[in-house]
Amino acid sequence: MSFSYHYIDILNTNKLKDTAILLLSCPDQRGVVAAVTDFLLKNDGNILTLDEHIDSETKQFFMRVEWELKGFGIPQDKITDYFETLVAKRFELGWKIEFCKCIPRAALFVSKHAHCFFDILNRWESGEWKIEIPLIISNHEKFKPIAERHNIPYYYVPINKTNKKQQEAEEKALLDKYNIDFIILARYMQILTSDFIKQFPNRIINIHHSSLPAFPGANPYRSAYERGVKIMGATAHYVTEELDAGPIIVQDIIPISHNDSIREMKRKGKDVEKRVLAQAVWEHINHKVMPYKNKTIVFS
Repeated sequence: MSFSYHYIDILNTNKLKDTAILLLSCPDQRGVVAAVTDFLLKNDGNILTLDEHIDSETKQFFMRVEWELKGFGIPQDKITDYFETLVAKRFELGWKIEFCKCIPRAALFVSKHAHCFFDILNRWESGEWKIEIPLIISNHEKFKPIAERHNIPYYYVPINKTNKKQQEAEEKALLDKYNIDFIILARYMQILTSDFIKQFPNRIINIHHSSLPAFPGANPYRSAYERGVKIMGATAHYVTEELDAGPIIVQDIIPISHNDSIREMKRKGKDVEKRVLAQAVWEHINHKVMPYKNKTIVFS
């Protein structure tokens, strides 16, 4: 099998930043920032960015800090142990550390809509996104030739009301086989079961248009057109058991005019959908998103 130039590029980890990112949250209290920065500085960590936020309603503190690993005094495989012992236990932190040379592995789920699917492949192939896409899963065979063109394994998993549990088990086995970190639903027109979602908490990213829930059904654009809407948009979010109601990552809108036909509204809708989904994936793979309850903190 031949490999694209994209694969050759992203797998050369020497081109990736040799940094670590710490994401943490806890009830707001004194000393957290000082303890974290002291931990890094005492071990010769060069801090590149530090962002923090306090939720004024819940009094919850959030923080994201990135530092260089070159010259850092603790071996990479020991950092989490040291941080847990010296800082996290003391302040009862919820936290995780991400290493930027570890390339995220994304599974791409798609049905029949092309716009988000092709946009994702373009951003991946061009090297804009430093991710791997080891497989594509679909309940239709429509995009198999596109996957083959990109040398990505394509799995056709047809789903209906009677075989959903069995087919999701097959999908889960594939995700395990390919060591998938997160899932992108590129207009995958299937409702995932609770059991499936629970296995990937805050690791499934979905997109839906702003006509929901006001204009549900098979033809929301016609309903919106007949109502004379003045804006349309899209919401990208993590998938939860409550349909289209998970923690929001990115939203955006576009203006709609009385001059716009249904066809033009669909074009604009597709454009904002792919932009919003792409931005949500970007924030996720750069470790800028912190889910909290049913909302997110998205650091700049």
